Amino acid sequence: MANGQSTTIQNLVLVHGAWVDGSGWKPVSDILVKDGYNVTVVQEPLTSFDADVAATRRILGMQPGPCVLVGHSYGGSIITEAGNDGHVAALVYVAAHMPDAGESESQDGKRFPSDLAKSAGVKTTADGDNFLDPALFPSYFAADLPAEQARFEARSQVLTAIANFMATIITPAWRSKPSWMIVATSDRIINPELERWYGKRAGSHVSEVGGASHSVYESRPREVAAVIEEAARSASR
Repeated sequence: MANGQSTTIQNLVLVHGAWVDGSGWKPVSDILVKDGYNVTVVQEPLTSFDADVAATRRILGMQPGPCVLVGHSYGGSIITEAGNDGHVAALVYVAAHMPDAGESESQDGKRFPSDLAKSAGVKTTADGDNFLDPALFPSYFAADLPAEQARFEARSQVLTAIANFMATIITPAWRSKPSWMIVATSDRIINPELERWYGKRAGSHVSEVGGASHSVYESRPREVAAVIEEAARSASR
């Protein structure tokens, strides 16, 4: 068992955000697996919010016991709804959105507009998907990643349905389950002030990773993994 605690929750489910896939979780996953946890990464289709929540619930239903559910960016909206599943003991938000009932992340983003929101960096397709201008992706999404890696991620983006960002939360899991929020202080996709505001409103355990970009889960995996493990230990008590 991880950390020598036989009662510690062992199952961790990681949910990615918009424009990327689950491979970005590899640095965090590697640490968690080495520490003895059972890690599963959800691959959302990003075709609709309902489909993304369903993909997450499908993985939750496969867990052999209680788990910690972790979401990055738009993944925070997904875990807010999917986290009502009975397998979920705690929620971890990593530079993520955390809407309440009747809210959407696009609505909440207006409280503290991000650098991206003030730019023309988001591009749309004719059939209702969007993506981040590949030329701007490194500086907005992944400023603290190696340049070659950031450029590859810009070229390999997963087109995301625009409607996903406007999906309304019905039952926010953080209202009934303990939560953690990791603030990336140099985030340009979600304003760090919004991340702090979300955490305060929810009564979350809030920690900050100084100088981290929106890609904090890739650039600072040890800090992110440490918070996830703390959530697993705490939720086990």
